[in-house]
Amino acid sequence: MTHTGFSSTLHSGFSSPGAVGTPWSEVEELLSHAEMFWIGTVRADGRPHVTPLPAMWLDDTMYFATGLEEQKGRNLTRNPSCTLTTGSNSYRSALDVVVEGRAVRVRDRAVLEQLAGMWLERLDWPYDVDDDGFRHRSDGRAPNVDTGSVPVFEVRPDKILSFSRGESFVQTRHLPC
Repeated sequence: MTHTGFSSTLHSGFSSPGAVGTPWSEVEELLSHAEMFWIGTVRADGRPHVTPLPAMWLDDTMYFATGLEEQKGRNLTRNPSCTLTTGSNSYRSALDVVVEGRAVRVRDRAVLEQLAGMWLERLDWPYDVDDDGFRHRSDGRAPNVDTGSVPVFEVRPDKILSFSRGESFVQTRHLPC
């Protein structure tokens, strides 16, 4: 499914009087430049699991890599619904963004190659691409030197929420068109 952008709607019930919704361009700018996100998944017994991980925004889609044996990987195998959150821990001035959707394995080699290039350029994290996702290079630069493949997942947003704080508080819902 290809999006043609996002439509944005102010949620006046959770925004300051007279507030104006956060423009999609500001949200996309944050998603495009953020390096770390918090992924929220659900364990088999219904308890939440949240952990930080690097992720990339490309063509209206979030991408991340995780091993299937990791808690988030096991959770996504059972229930692909997840959230990816980024922003600031400042109270008086910030923009926070929550991406909601379903994680799906990426197997398109061209997309994987492009993502590996992004990980290297933005995070100095070298990956090679194989048929199952990413493979860490054993050059000592990667934080983890597992020899196996690391699955890559995409999350095409069902909904994105942005929370802006500053002179006013603004909650905006961004839906794919």
